[in-house]
Amino acid sequence: MNRPGIAPASLLVFALTLSASAESGSGLDDIRLPSGFSIELYTNEVPNARSLALGEHGTIFVATRKDGRVYAVVPRKDEAPRVVTVAKDLDMPNGVAFHDGDLYVAELSRISRYSDIESSLESIPEPEVVNDTFPSERHHGWRYIGFGPDGKLYIGIGVPCNICKKEGFGNITRLNADGSGKEIIAYGIRNSVGFTWHPETGEMWFTDNGRDMLGDDVPPDELNHLRSFGAHFGYPFCHAGEISDPEFGEQGDCKDFTPPALKLGPHVAALGIKFYTGDMFPPEYRGQLFIAEHGSWNRSEKIGYRIMLVRMGDNGPSGYEVFADGWLNGDEVAGRPVDLLFLDDGSMLVSDDKSGSIYRISYRNP
Repeated sequence: MNRPGIAPASLLVFALTLSASAESGSGLDDIRLPSGFSIELYTNEVPNARSLALGEHGTIFVATRKDGRVYAVVPRKDEAPRVVTVAKDLDMPNGVAFHDGDLYVAELSRISRYSDIESSLESIPEPEVVNDTFPSERHHGWRYIGFGPDGKLYIGIGVPCNICKKEGFGNITRLNADGSGKEIIAYGIRNSVGFTWHPETGEMWFTDNGRDMLGDDVPPDELNHLRSFGAHFGYPFCHAGEISDPEFGEQGDCKDFTPPALKLGPHVAALGIKFYTGDMFPPEYRGQLFIAEHGSWNRSEKIGYRIMLVRMGDNGPSGYEVFADGWLNGDEVAGRPVDLLFLDDGSMLVSDDKSGSIYRISYRNP
């Protein structure tokens, strides 16, 4: 592990915590990064840390899946960040989004809003249910949410199975911030747990987890590009733009669906995704795409457990390479990256639901 670089004090974890990160069993000494980059423990007080959202005053909101809680991680100058429980006893609260001062939390079948949240951390307000009309099937029921450049709230609705065709599932839906105007904007998506918008075009990009039980190397996960609302990305008929499904392939031709912008590793469980727009990393990283790969569960040799960099060219993705790895050593798994978040200083936060931690990746010219 490279030594930590210098960053504004308001964004640093207390120095003693940082220097002790390797000794505390975080395993970060095994993480490999490009020259000049370093990784450090930001906090390990967020059990089952999943999706991340950034408040306008720097508060980091962290959702969970199994823990049933939502946390607020509040940076403090020259001290470890303060971790506050915003909500508990929730039903798979995987998704969080921040909009106009309010925190939105997605559970299995509903989205709730916590008003003026950063000013209310000492006395958490009662949430207001925004919409509770989402499916209640638990398989792939952990929702990812985010606000698009149009001010609307987007949510992924995974399918309640490995492979099936069921009305109302396998899509990305959007609605107004008040919960009205619910509509499906993309179809044929098995389970998207990460999406973002291009900083220049405003178009949506999202990951999708491929089906299981076709073998170690089939099908690949997908990076998809939504150019127009209503597009269909193939599931359950076609995978990765060219693999006809053995059960449903006769009901749809691959040429009739939108192919992925990039085929990812098979069963890597691609989740969080973000374009880099900051100034800390070298200029060649601006406008490039990062993907958190949670890691395989059903492959004879594990794969994933890393952060990938997608190089973007004029005509779309032009490269797919490892940016950070080392959470997988042989068959031993030390961590599982879930989501990515860029702070105002340009550094990257990474959530890890296995260790209950958030890491910070920064850069200093070597």
